[in-house]
Amino acid sequence: MRRLGELQALLEHDRRVENTSTILSCRRLTKTFGALVALNRLSFEVEKGVVFGIGGPNGAGKTTLFDLICGIAPISSGDIIFDGQSIVGKRPFEICHAGVARTFQLNAAFETMTVLENVLIASQHGGRHADLPRFVYDRMQRIHADNIIETCGLKDKAEQSVSRLSMFDHKMMMIASALATRPRLLLLDELAAGLNPAELDWIAERIKALAKGGMAIIVVEHLMGFIEHITDRVIVLNAGKEIFEGKLAVAVKVPQVIEVFLGGEHAA
Repeated sequence: MRRLGELQALLEHDRRVENTSTILSCRRLTKTFGALVALNRLSFEVEKGVVFGIGGPNGAGKTTLFDLICGIAPISSGDIIFDGQSIVGKRPFEICHAGVARTFQLNAAFETMTVLENVLIASQHGGRHADLPRFVYDRMQRIHADNIIETCGLKDKAEQSVSRLSMFDHKMMMIASALATRPRLLLLDELAAGLNPAELDWIAERIKALAKGGMAIIVVEHLMGFIEHITDRVIVLNAGKEIFEGKLAVAVKVPQVIEVFLGGEHAA
C-alpha cells in the first residue's frame, strides 16, 4: 500500500495550492419543492485544503445541498461559485469535468462489473476531454486507475465483482471512483454508517491526507465523533437553515445545536 505522502503527491495535479483560497462559495442558496423549503438562503465558503463538515438531523437539507452543487437538482434561487465561476445551470457531467466529485449514501456502482472497471469508467468519463462513450482505455487511464485503487486499499480486489464487496470496500470503491475523475472538491455523503472504529480510522487518515494535498472536502455525517476527528469546521443545518458555523467542539455547547443535532435528550 502506498504511503500517505505518495497519495498526497498523486492528487495535487501539478498545480500550486493555496490553502486559504476559496474553492466553493454558496450564496443565499435556496431550494423549494412546492411549499416545502429544503434550503433557505444558505451561504458558506469552503477553502482548498479544508475538510468542511455538514451536520444536522434527517430532513435538514444536507443531501439536497450536495444535489444542488453537483447539478443533479436545479436551485430555486441564489448562486454556487466553484473556482471563481458560477456552476448554476450546468449539467452534472460538466460540473464533474470542472472538478467536483461525490459519493452517495447508498452504494452507487456498476454492481456486475469489477472494481477496476468501475474506476476505469470514472477515469475516462470524468476527464475534462471525454468523448463519446467507449470501453477502450488508454495507458494513462489504466495507470491512473491502478494508482487510485492501490491508494484506496483495493489492489487485491481490483478484479473482484463489486456485488461481492464488503460494505467498507464498497465505500472505498466509491471514493476511488470519485478520485479517478481528478476532483478539486470532493463531496462525501455519510461514509461512516455501518463501519467499525478501525475502518473509520483508516478512512479518516485518507481524508486528512487528501486535504493536506490541497483538495477541498465536504463531509455530510451523523456520527459526531467522526466529524470532530476529521473536520476543520462545520455548519449545522436545521429545516434548511444554518444554525451554527465554526468548530464542532464549540457547536456541541450551543443549546440549539444540542437540541437538533445531538437530540433533545442531550439538552440541559
